[in-house]
Amino acid sequence: MKTLRISISHAIVLAAATTSSYCQAPAAAVPTTLTLDQAEKIAIQQNPHVQIARLIALAQAQTKREMRAADFPTITGNLTAVDAREDSRLTAGSLNNPIVYQRAAGGVTVSQLLTDFGRTHNLVQSADLRAQAAASDEQASIQDIRLAVDEAFYRALANQAVLKVAQQTVAARQTVSDQISALASAKLRSSLDLNFANVDLQQAKLLLLNATNNSHEAQAALNALLGNEKATTYTLVDETPTAPAPAPDDAAPLLQLAFQSRPDLASLNLQASAAKKFSEAERDLKRPTVSALGAAGGAPVRADQIATPWYGAAGVNVSIPIFKGFLYSAREKEALLRAQAAEQNVQQLRQSIVRDITDTVLQAQSGFQRIDVSRQLLDQTNSAFDLAQTRYKLGLSSIVELSQAQLAQTQAQIEYANARYAYQQTLAALRFQTGQ
Repeated sequence: MKTLRISISHAIVLAAATTSSYCQAPAAAVPTTLTLDQAEKIAIQQNPHVQIARLIALAQAQTKREMRAADFPTITGNLTAVDAREDSRLTAGSLNNPIVYQRAAGGVTVSQLLTDFGRTHNLVQSADLRAQAAASDEQASIQDIRLAVDEAFYRALANQAVLKVAQQTVAARQTVSDQISALASAKLRSSLDLNFANVDLQQAKLLLLNATNNSHEAQAALNALLGNEKATTYTLVDETPTAPAPAPDDAAPLLQLAFQSRPDLASLNLQASAAKKFSEAERDLKRPTVSALGAAGGAPVRADQIATPWYGAAGVNVSIPIFKGFLYSAREKEALLRAQAAEQNVQQLRQSIVRDITDTVLQAQSGFQRIDVSRQLLDQTNSAFDLAQTRYKLGLSSIVELSQAQLAQTQAQIEYANARYAYQQTLAALRFQTGQ
């Protein structure tokens, strides 16, 4: 289930983005305003992964009815016509009455299980637990999709923010290049300064190219998760708080919450219980089965030897298993081992939850600090750029100092944007890992 958010969109993203250019969006795309909450609801309604899990849960619910069928009577209607040679007998292949009479008859047979000493009851309980596990799997699939949408949404926001920085950088460096070009034409600046300015401008254009393609890829990933077959360009509503909530201080409370709320863990627990009930049902194969039998009907066309046109009979049959080539003991052992394996699956997931939540809490703490550090870095680079620009205009510094200040400012802007949205992705992962 965890691999879903990685695998569900990347193949489509690569195919959709390879033909896009940095200056041209898909021709058929129509901008649509989209919030994170809307994206989650659309994905839950349209994504095939959720629909598959829902259909499997509905199908699994029918297995309980299948198992319970053994508790109800079995009624069968029969129409029989026999043309036999006079005075003939079945002399091979049967231990029943070998006499065969000519007849045309119809009737009904009824059989009812009285008791199999717990086997059917255990099978019904096992099927019921598996149906509950399938319902939990459906909820886990919904949470998988919600996490994938959250990550894709914040990734798209981050790419849009970087795209905006790239556009502003190109505009700013184009202005600097134009100014230095005019000054160089007036012999107030050297051709070296103009070359450096043009180099910075081309680097900014490359940044814009990469940022635009990355933005298109992020949109394609979001489209895939929303179940869209046609490319749609969304105007994403950025509801990310300027001052985000701090990261959790301790992972221990989150672990208890995860153990109580994770639907995938609940599913594995239910599957382990179902496997245990099934092993008990397989054990009950060695016990007798008691059934009531009845038959009634008539033979309007019959040989003379059949005296009465109607027949009826009822009885009880006890089937006692004695030996079947060690089949029952092997099935019991197999079911018991599979039940033990299911319990180990539960323990394995619990250990993974502990590891994942602990790691994610540490990432959240680091990501929260990264936002503050990157904000301070951005403030410092803005001040440094303003000072470098003033010094260059006054002729107190070279174009190299101005270029370095521009580069540092651009990198700080990108780092701050990435830090903000990466932290939101980490919080989304933490919500997923705790079953929220």
